[in-house]
Amino acid sequence: MAVRVMVLPSPKCLFDDPVQIRVAGLLPQQEVTLRASLLDESGELFQAHARYRAGSDGELDLSRSPSLGGSYSGVEPMGLLWSLQSKAPYKRLAKRNVLTPYCVDFEVYEGHGDMSCLLGKCTNERWFLGEGVKRIPVREGCLKATLFLPAGPGPFPGLIDLYGSGGGLVEYRASLLASRGFMTLALAYMAFEDIPAVPEVLEMSYFEEAMKFLLNQHQVKDTGIGILGLSKGADLALSMATFLPGIKAVVSISGSGFNSFIPLKGDGFTIPTHPYDLGRVKTSDDSGLVDFSDVLDDHRDPATWNCRIPVERSSAKFLFLSGRDDMNWKSDLYCQDVVQRLQQCGREVEFCSYPGAGHLLEPPYLPLCQASIHKVLGMFVHWGGQWREHARAQEDAWRRIQAFFWQHLVDSDISKSKL
Repeated sequence: MAVRVMVLPSPKCLFDDPVQIRVAGLLPQQEVTLRASLLDESGELFQAHARYRAGSDGELDLSRSPSLGGSYSGVEPMGLLWSLQSKAPYKRLAKRNVLTPYCVDFEVYEGHGDMSCLLGKCTNERWFLGEGVKRIPVREGCLKATLFLPAGPGPFPGLIDLYGSGGGLVEYRASLLASRGFMTLALAYMAFEDIPAVPEVLEMSYFEEAMKFLLNQHQVKDTGIGILGLSKGADLALSMATFLPGIKAVVSISGSGFNSFIPLKGDGFTIPTHPYDLGRVKTSDDSGLVDFSDVLDDHRDPATWNCRIPVERSSAKFLFLSGRDDMNWKSDLYCQDVVQRLQQCGREVEFCSYPGAGHLLEPPYLPLCQASIHKVLGMFVHWGGQWREHARAQEDAWRRIQAFFWQHLVDSDISKSKL
């Protein structure tokens, strides 16, 4: 019988969908190597491999069969995806065009050696845009954004998605959230089109314009909107919830409770940047990687408190997520601080701190990026994270994010089918 490699329930799925990878037609106890290969849009090749031994029935099921070594070991149903690495160092797998899938080739080779004898293969198309989801570029007023509209008549809970200080218009998380039933606006605020790489000041009016644009969409629910932010985007999310009405739920990923790196100007106020000293940047002699973790002044020093975001004023619900192995900055410590401030005001706050997780907590099955170039700074930055632990954290965080927004943005008839 010919060797067959199968991806179940379908070889086509959303990127955040778990799949079952099976191999049939092997000899009993046959030793084989499985390899996953993905070519990104820049032509960079990402690969992972694992060594297996078939069962007595000549089959492998990665949800039950343990890897005997390679990119990972043990039973890891999605290990061939979350352990993908580029041959070139310091590359990040990040989807640029969400209208096309990542195609992952799964191949099975004879033995545990040089992978020269191919026995079988299949391709898994992993999409970032669900069937019927619409992608709508937004250049209205000052806005530089993309709106993702879920399939169906609505109304849908509305989200604004903010990435970090690397800038650009990042769409892949927003498109996945829309595929799960959220009308999501991916919003650029740095280093995109005519927006400077490092603006002298960020205007709260720009983010208010984004909020009003989303609320004015006739298919968005009128129960308030949610904000999801990563890193610098996370402190902007807190500021929006503090100074703008209509923000009902906020998820902060690897963020802080103070305004970082760029002053924020609102109606009658300006929050200065938290003090920092680039002289405290550490650069590894071996790798050349930059460590920013000691750049910021001590956030516990009262001299820095004028940079705090007065988030206690907000009536929104908050979920904070951080990795304890964040090597970019001390996000876990910073999240603990703002959580304590809210709790001292009698607020209920959700906080999840992940052991072994790094700075870049992404949608699940995107592989850990321990280091990559920061597009605005032009430096190779150490993000941190341990492979297995980070993968677990991303799966859990993605579930929590969706459940949190369904809970707080939708009435009691929460759509569990979307999770």
